[in-house]
Amino acid sequence: MDTIFALATAQGKAGVAVIRLSGPNAYAAAERLTGSPVPARGMLVRTLYGGDGARLDDGVVLSFSGPASFTGEDVVEFQIHGSLATTEAILRRLAELDGLRLAEPGEFTRRALENGKLDLAQVEGLADLIDAETEAQRKQAQAVLAGALGQVAEEWRRKLIRAAALLEAVIDFADEEVPTNVTPEVQGLLGEVRAQLEHQISGFRIAERIRTGFEVAIVGPPNAGKSTLLNMLAGREAALTSEIAGTTRDVIEVRMDLGGLPVTLLDTAGLRDTGDVVEGMGIALARRRAESADLRVFLTDDLAATGIPMRHDDIHVLPKADQRDTVDGAVSGVTGQGVDVLVDRIGQVLKTRSASAGIATRERHRQAMLKADDALTHAEGILESGPEMYDIAAEELRTAIRALESLVGRIDVENLLDEIFASFCLGK
Repeated sequence: MDTIFALATAQGKAGVAVIRLSGPNAYAAAERLTGSPVPARGMLVRTLYGGDGARLDDGVVLSFSGPASFTGEDVVEFQIHGSLATTEAILRRLAELDGLRLAEPGEFTRRALENGKLDLAQVEGLADLIDAETEAQRKQAQAVLAGALGQVAEEWRRKLIRAAALLEAVIDFADEEVPTNVTPEVQGLLGEVRAQLEHQISGFRIAERIRTGFEVAIVGPPNAGKSTLLNMLAGREAALTSEIAGTTRDVIEVRMDLGGLPVTLLDTAGLRDTGDVVEGMGIALARRRAESADLRVFLTDDLAATGIPMRHDDIHVLPKADQRDTVDGAVSGVTGQGVDVLVDRIGQVLKTRSASAGIATRERHRQAMLKADDALTHAEGILESGPEMYDIAAEELRTAIRALESLVGRIDVENLLDEIFASFCLGK
C-alpha cells in the first residue's frame, strides 16, 4: 500500500501546522527529512531538511507504529511552524520521495476503516465531529465515534446469532437427542432485539435533527413583526422590514446555537389572502415550510386567521409588545421585550425532545434497522407454525443479521464509501 501524506490542519497561516504520513515508508521518509532514525513510538524535536540539505524548519516529530495508530499503519506527524511557505516547502519535499503520494480526501480515515480501527458508523461519527457547531452535536458525534452504535449493533447481532443457532441445531440434528422446543427462548431473544431496535428507530428523527439542526418557523399575518423578531434573534439585519404588507416573499433562514442545540429560524411570508401572484407563491411556500418545521412560533392576535392548526409544543405569542398596554404573552422585535422568555421556551421544548434521541443519526442507519426489524417480525410470525418452519425462520434471522452488519460497514457498503469520504478533508 502506498505511503500517503497531507496537511492535517486547516489551510492558511497559523501558529502550528501538522503534516501527517501513513504507510510502510512513513518512518523512512521521516528519516530522510530529519537525517536521523525515528523511534517506533515517541516524540522528538528535529530539524527538517530539503533535498539539497537546506534547513526547512524545526519541528516536533511524533511517531506511532502500526497497528497501534489511527490508521493501523506506521504513522508520523510533523508539527511545524504554520506559515504557508513552510508547509508548502515540506509538502514539496515529501512529494519528491519515492513511494510517497498526496492523500485523497478522507484516505487516512478510510485506511482506519479498512484496517479495523473504526467501523463505518464511527467514521460517520468522526465526520460529524469535524462538522459539529454546537455542544449537542459534539456530544452526539463523540458518542458515535466512541462506538456506541457499533456496540449496540454487535449486542443485537450476538443475540440473533444465538437464536439462529438454536433453530439450526434443531434442523441439523432432528434425529439426535436435542431439545426441539426452542421457540420460547428464540422468541425471547427476538423480542429483546425488536424492542431495542424500535426504540432506536423512534428516536432517530430527533437524533438526526441534532445532527442537521432543528427548524423553527415564525408564522403569522403580514406586519406582525416576524422579520423584526428574526433580526432581533439573529442579532443582525437578516431580513428586510417594512410597514408595507407582503414585504417578505421568500423564506429567510438564520442558523444559530440555541442552548447548545443547532437551530435554523425561518421567517415566512405573512399569511393572508392576496391577488399578487408572487406574494401568493411566497405564502404557499410559507405554509409548506411551516408544516414541515419541527416547531412553529405563532406571532399573531388571531390564531384561527393563520389557517394553520397548532400542534403539541407549538408556541403562541402576541406581537408588538412595545405597542400594547399589557405585555403578558407578547414579544417585541423592536425593544426586545419578551424575547428572552421566548428563546427560553423554544430551548426548553427542543431540549425536552432531544432527551428521546437515539444513537442512530443517519437515514442509512434507520433503513438498516427497519430492514432488521421487518425480518424479525416475519421470523416471529413463522415461529408460530412450529419446528417444521424453523428453516424459514432461520433465513429471516440471517437477513436481520446482515442488515445489522451493514449498519457498521461489515457488508454491502462499498457503494457508500466514496460518497462518505468525499466529505472529508485531505488530512483526515
